[in-house]
Amino acid sequence: MKRQILKVSSIEELHKGIFSLTLEGDCSEINAPGQFVNIQLDGFYLRRPISIYSYDENHVTLVFKVVGEGTKVLAKAAEGDCFDVLLPLGNGFNPAKGGEKPVLVGGGIGVPPLYGLAKEMIDRGITPQVVIGFNSEKEVILADSFKALGIEPVITTVDGSVGIKGFVTDAMKDMDFDYVYTCGPEPMLKAVYEAAPDGQFSFEARMACGFGACMGCSCETKYGYKRICKDGPILYKEEIKW
Repeated sequence: MKRQILKVSSIEELHKGIFSLTLEGDCSEINAPGQFVNIQLDGFYLRRPISIYSYDENHVTLVFKVVGEGTKVLAKAAEGDCFDVLLPLGNGFNPAKGGEKPVLVGGGIGVPPLYGLAKEMIDRGITPQVVIGFNSEKEVILADSFKALGIEPVITTVDGSVGIKGFVTDAMKDMDFDYVYTCGPEPMLKAVYEAAPDGQFSFEARMACGFGACMGCSCETKYGYKRICKDGPILYKEEIKW
């Protein structure tokens, strides 16, 4: 983990309240899809954790939703602005565990970190299946990003306005897979857990430090307490305790 000053190279509103923010600077220590950053915002005591969408040695792109005052401030960033950022944080996904038939399952703002995972899997010679779920067509994000990788994502919407009507687990019923990577709201993770033979699950938690010192984001697993920010955010199916 390093503390870096990164500069905004671009910011774009993908949909109402959902933004893509690219920062430039030394990002060379990011080493796994599914890791996150912790951004200091003026006027706020606690940093804001944001999942990584994509990265290279000199750039990191974050896709986030405005859900509170902190992300509202972040959404007003302009090209050239600088932010104090801790990165990389968390353990990230392990793409080597997915075997020959992995499926990536994302819900809402949990979709972005799965793009980086899909990209790395393709670099390793494996093209995963992808299922992304939303409430309605107007909330669908990043479908074209997966298509650009050569993956046709299966889209589900609760209201049936596009794709399969229902939840991500409804799409999974008709798919052939043996390993799941998933990120999204906890009710979705729990449903995917029941449908998955094995897999890795990315959890969210309210956190303060972001690097394991304060213990504020600890959760109970089958092997004792773990810190979502440091020992996670990725937990393996066999260790999860609901």
